[in-house]
Amino acid sequence: MERKMRVMDKIEISRRHLLATSAATVAVVGVAGGQGAAQTAGETMKHVSRVSLKVNGQVHDLDIDNRTSLLDALREHLHLTGTKKGCDHGQCGACTVIVDGRRINSCLSLAVMHDGEEVTTIEGLGQPGNLHPMQAAFVKHDGFQCGYCTPGQICSSVAVLEEIKANIPSYVTSNLTEKATMTEAEIRERMSGNICRCGAYSNIVEAIVEAAGRKS
Repeated sequence: MERKMRVMDKIEISRRHLLATSAATVAVVGVAGGQGAAQTAGETMKHVSRVSLKVNGQVHDLDIDNRTSLLDALREHLHLTGTKKGCDHGQCGACTVIVDGRRINSCLSLAVMHDGEEVTTIEGLGQPGNLHPMQAAFVKHDGFQCGYCTPGQICSSVAVLEEIKANIPSYVTSNLTEKATMTEAEIRERMSGNICRCGAYSNIVEAIVEAAGRKS
């Protein structure tokens, strides 16, 4: 019995030695290899980046968390609250802004991805007393009710006219004619990513048609 206990003790010691040796080996290899290694003592993980955004014609240099969305950068850091947070999943279009001439859902895009780019929000399109033609058309045709989706609707509408003008095919339709035309169906298809829970769609289309006429 005593001999059996000594044998078991040796086995236990050997097991501990094996585990300790393996752990030390993994740690050494990890640090030396640099792949997936833990940070060395005193090293600080980089969570923040310097980002330069040209928003509505004004350059802003921000030290911002790498995980911050463009939407939160605009609202929380630059206090441009005209851009709305709706679903925060890219499904409603309330957060639509124009980046380098192209409309995007700002809730789905990280601010650090747009370093050096030009962003236009609803505040940059027009101001009270000097409205953008699209803003004026929305007012005239009652293109909003509660108004929560309106900033995204207007930014998207402005971009839609530029897409049609440049004959850029719709991203969500495969059966458009080669040359884009200014039809109600074309407008509705291109605006389908912007949801109005109040149901002001017909008024929105009328506003876009009028704004297109004023721009031509």
